Amino acid sequence: MTEQALEFFTQPLPKYRFLVVLGPAAAHLPPEQTALLPLTAQGAFQQVTGLGAQLEVTAYPEGGVNDRVRQFPVRHSWNRIVLHGGVARGPGLWAWYRAGLANPLGARRSGAVLLLDAAGVPGSVWAFRGGLASKWTGPDLHAERSEVAVEQLEIAHEGLVAVDQGLGP
Repeated sequence: MTEQALEFFTQPLPKYRFLVVLGPAAAHLPPEQTALLPLTAQGAFQQVTGLGAQLEVTAYPEGGVNDRVRQFPVRHSWNRIVLHGGVARGPGLWAWYRAGLANPLGARRSGAVLLLDAAGVPGSVWAFRGGLASKWTGPDLHAERSEVAVEQLEIAHEGLVAVDQGLGP
């Protein structure tokens, strides 16, 4: 392996350069109608949290085995992805949340979080499916601070996949 290829695999990616892509609403509409809906992402996000998962495990003390406790998998669950973004003019994230309230099955969207390298090339990509806008939080307002107003949107989803980006150079 060349030194350049080795550096490609060992150089950590910066966490300040990322994109969030949210697909068109798939609120159980036919594909031809879903394709006509606009993309949800109508602005930039300053922070994304909640990329993660956990496996629930049950400890089972097996009779006659005194040197260990057996561990068995029970259920896998996904953390909620939280988007933090500056409040912009227009409906933005609020519209997705409201669309889910109006539909008994919710307004589902799939999407991805792309972590970019210094050159702007995707280094790691995590895709989620069946996302529901489960919680919207408006900005904290304070007259004595000159900060950007930030809203948050929690996305409950049905699975996260690390997308293979190939082997690089």
